[in-house]
Amino acid sequence: MVMSVSERTREIGVKKAVGAEDLDILAEYLVEAVAISLMGGLIGLTLGCGMAAMLNRTIASALEDEIGALAFALILGIAGGLYPAWRAARLDPVQALRAE
Repeated sequence: MVMSVSERTREIGVKKAVGAEDLDILAEYLVEAVAISLMGGLIGLTLGCGMAAMLNRTIASALEDEIGALAFALILGIAGGLYPAWRAARLDPVQALRAE
C-alpha cells in the first residue's frame, strides 16, 4: 500500500486539487487495503481448507477457526493500509502534482 500511494501521488494531487477532502482519500485507500486483505484472506482460507481436505480426506476445521482466520486477515489489511491511507490523505496537492 505504501508503494501504491507513492506511485499514485500525482493522481492524489489531482483529486485534492479538484476538491477531494482528506477523509475521502483516507477512506479510498483504506477500502482498497481492506479489499486486498479480504481477497488474500479468502484465497488463503480456500487453499488452506483444500490442503487440509487433501491431507485428512475431510475438512475437520470448525467455523470459528475460519472466521478467526478471515478476521485476522482483515485486521492485518487495515493495519497495513492505515499509514499509507493517512499519508495519501495528508499530501499537499501542489507538491503531489509536481511529483513524477
